[in-house]
Amino acid sequence: MTSTLPPTVDPARLQEALDGRWAHVRRDARENLHDPEMLPVYGESTAEARERVTRMAAKLAESGRVTLGFPKEFGGEADAGGSVTSIEMLAFVDLSLMVKAGVQWGLFGGAVQLLGTRRHHETYLPGIMSFELPGCFAMTETGHGSDVQQLRTTCTYDPATQTFDLHTPHKAARKDYIGNAAEDGRMAVVFAQLVTQGENHGVHAWLVPIRDEDGNPMPGVTIGDDGPKAGLLGVDNGRLTFDHVTVPRDMLLDRYGQVAEDGTYTSSIENETRRFFTMLGTLVRGRVSVGGSAASATKLALDIAVRYGNTRRQFAAPGEEREIVINDYLVHQRKLLPALAKTYALHFAQGELVSTMHDVQTAVHEHGQEIDEQAQRELESRAAGLKVAQTWHATRTIQMCREACGGAGYLQENRLPHLKADTDVFTTFEGDNTVLLQLVAKGLLTGYRDAFGSLDGWGRVGFVADMVRETVLERTAARALIQRLVDAVPGRDDEVPMLDRGWQLKMFEFREKHALEGAIRRLRKNSTTPGMAPFDMFNDVQDHVLTTAEAHIDRIVLEAFVDAVDRTADPAAKALLDTVCDLYALSTIEEDKGWFLEHGQLTPSRAKTLTATVNALLKELRPHITTLVDGFAIPAGWKAAAILEEEPGRQEAMAARDAELRTATPDGTATAVAVPPGQ
Repeated sequence: MTSTLPPTVDPARLQEALDGRWAHVRRDARENLHDPEMLPVYGESTAEARERVTRMAAKLAESGRVTLGFPKEFGGEADAGGSVTSIEMLAFVDLSLMVKAGVQWGLFGGAVQLLGTRRHHETYLPGIMSFELPGCFAMTETGHGSDVQQLRTTCTYDPATQTFDLHTPHKAARKDYIGNAAEDGRMAVVFAQLVTQGENHGVHAWLVPIRDEDGNPMPGVTIGDDGPKAGLLGVDNGRLTFDHVTVPRDMLLDRYGQVAEDGTYTSSIENETRRFFTMLGTLVRGRVSVGGSAASATKLALDIAVRYGNTRRQFAAPGEEREIVINDYLVHQRKLLPALAKTYALHFAQGELVSTMHDVQTAVHEHGQEIDEQAQRELESRAAGLKVAQTWHATRTIQMCREACGGAGYLQENRLPHLKADTDVFTTFEGDNTVLLQLVAKGLLTGYRDAFGSLDGWGRVGFVADMVRETVLERTAARALIQRLVDAVPGRDDEVPMLDRGWQLKMFEFREKHALEGAIRRLRKNSTTPGMAPFDMFNDVQDHVLTTAEAHIDRIVLEAFVDAVDRTADPAAKALLDTVCDLYALSTIEEDKGWFLEHGQLTPSRAKTLTATVNALLKELRPHITTLVDGFAIPAGWKAAAILEEEPGRQEAMAARDAELRTATPDGTATAVAVPPGQ
C-alpha cells in the first residue's frame, strides 16, 4: 500500500478539527489554567491532597470559569456544552480537582438548578457558584448504587409540622462514596423516597444542611469518612446517615413534583417511572462529563507514551551501532496507534454528544420548550454508551501506556500511575458500565417504548411481546453521507477494497443488526419455553444483549468519525484523519475477527489481508504519530511528567545505560540482560 499522506501535517489544523464547537472554552483553559498548585503532587498524603484541592477549587470559583452552565441572571452563561468542555479541560490538569469541581458545580449545583425552582435558585445558586456553599450529591447508597429507583432512604411529610422526616432505615441505606461529604460539604442534595398521606411517590431530591457554620454535623446527621482509596486522594468521599432529620417543606426540589401544605402531591408527569427518568435525565451532564474527562486522561497518557517512544532506544539492528527507537517497532506501533485512532474516534463522538446535550437542555431550560421525550431518551442512551466506551478505553489504554514506558512508566513522577489510579473508578461511578450497557440494549430492543430506559419489566412475560418487530438502525451523524457511502459499495463484499469506507460501515452495521436480531430471536424463544421463569428469559441472553450494545456503540462512534473527516476543511489534516479513521475501523474489525469469520463476513484469506492492511496503515501513520498527539494541544505545563523534560544529555545518558543492560550475541543481534529491581 503506497502512502497517500502528505509528508507533513500542521498539528494546528488537527487541533481545529478536534476543538470543535467550544474551541473558545478550550483556548481559554490552555491560556489561563496554569497555577502549578493545580497539578498533582507526587507522594502527597490524603490530608495534603484534600487541602490543596479544596484550596484550588476556591481559586477556580474566583476565576469565574465554573459558571458556564448556570443561568445568565446569576452571572452564568447558560452554556451546558461549554460547562462540560471546561470540565474535560480541567481533567488534563488534575483529576481530583476535576471531580471536586464536578461534584460542586455539576452534580450539586446542577441538581439545584435543574430540579429546583426559582426560590431555590435565588437562595442558593450564588453561594454554590462562589464556593461559599460547598455541597454534596447524595444519591448512591451502600446497598443501592445503580438501582436508584429502589433507594431505601425515606423522606416522609407531616402536614402538622409542614416538614419532612428524612430517615436512613438501616446500614445498607446510608449514603456512600459521596464527594465533598467527609470534610467540606455544608449542604447535600439528598435523594430519597417521597412519602406523603401514606403513599410513596418515588425518588425525589431535597436540599439538606449537613454541617453548621463551625463544621459540626447537624442534629441527626452522622458523617463518616470513606478512608483511603486507590486514587483521587484530593476528593473527600464520605458517608451520610440521617436519623429522623427534620427538613422544611420548601427544601424539596420540586420542579417535577410538589407537596402542598396539607400533604397533597402533584406532578406534571403522572407516571412515576417516567417522572423518575425525566428527573434523572436532566442530570445527564455528569455522565457526559465523566466520559469526556476519561478521554482527557487517555490523551495525556498517549502523549507521554508517544513522546517517550520517540527518545527511548532499545536493541540495535544487525550491522548497526545505534539502537532502534522503540516507536519504530511494529509491536510498539500496534500498541499506540490503534489506541490513538480509537481516541480520535471517541473524541468526535463525544463532541457530537455534548452538542446534542446542549441543544436538548437549552431548548427546555432556556427557551421553555416542553421536553422532547424521544430526544431525551436518545440522549440518555448515547451518554450511557459513550461513557462506557470512553472509561473502558481509558482503563485499557492508560495501562498499555504504562507498560509502553517500561519501568519509567511505573514512577509517579511520570504521571501515568496517577492517571491509572485516578481513572480506575470511572468505570463504576456515574453508572456502572455493565448496567449502562443494559440500558443501551434496552433502548435498541424496545425502541424506548418501555418506561424511559428503565430496567423495569425485563423480567415479565409480556416484555418480549412489547419488543420492536423490525430491526431498524437509527443513524446518528451525517445520515445522508453515511447512507451514500454504504449504498456505493460495489460488488461482492469479499472483492471490495478494505479501505472502502462504505464497506467498513457495512461491516459495523451488519454486526450490530445481526447481534440485535439474534438477541430478539433468543428472547422470543425463551418466552415460549414452558416453565421458564420471567427473569431467566432475559438473564439467559444477557451476554448476547451486552454484545449488541457494544456493537451499537462502535457503529455510532465510527459514524461520528466519518462525519468529522468530512467536515475537516484543511486538505492535509483531512487526509491524515481519513487514514486514522481507516485504522480505527479496521483495527476494530480485526479485534473481533473471529466473530466476522464465524458469520461469513470474512474469508480466511481476507482475514489475513485485514491484518496486512492494518500493518500497512501503521507503517503509513508512523511518521505522523507525534503530530497526532500534538493535535491534542495539551500544554507542556499540564503534563507534569519528568520523563518528558528536556534534560541536558538525557538521551545520550539513556543510550549509554541501555548499552550497559545489553549483551551482544556473535551474530550481532541483541539479548536483554536482567535488570535489577527498581532500576
